[in-house]
Amino acid sequence: MLAELRKTTEQKMGKSIEAFKGDLSRVRTGRAHTGLLDHVSVDYYGTPTPLAQVAKIILLDARTIGVAPFEKKLIPAVEKAIRESDLGLNPATAGDTIRVPMPSLTEERRKELIKVVRHEAENARVAVRNLRRDANHHLKEALRRKEVSENDERRAQDDVQKLTDRSIGEIDKLLQQKETELMAV
Repeated sequence: MLAELRKTTEQKMGKSIEAFKGDLSRVRTGRAHTGLLDHVSVDYYGTPTPLAQVAKIILLDARTIGVAPFEKKLIPAVEKAIRESDLGLNPATAGDTIRVPMPSLTEERRKELIKVVRHEAENARVAVRNLRRDANHHLKEALRRKEVSENDERRAQDDVQKLTDRSIGEIDKLLQQKETELMAV
């Protein structure tokens, strides 16, 4: 029972870290990368559809993303979806390809993005701490029902704390990397 609790807690903490990585990938830096457009949805015959399902997304150069819709009549819809996304991008159509240049970030915008990233990191830390709290609650319940001994419960709590510390350390490391990436000119 203790091993299963540890395993599920570890998996859930891993998922929290993966979700944080996903959140970080949406925050744009000065460089272009195709993952930036992952959460953009296009109105495809009345249905919101992920951009990657209706267009080919490639890097044209270090500061430009190219989007080539599979159907020509989708070009205006794709362009509109990118423009209306919260990324602050201004796409331009060039034949069958939509060019999405990455504007350079101002110092003020970089600081705003760092605040956003720190907020996301704090949310991830809170999620990990909530998982620790839930695991400790399950341990206390098991002890109360006399399913585990006090020593086993104490060892399991220490184990959960080590998992929590490791997960929060990884979140902090990812945050530091993203801050460094954002401040690089």
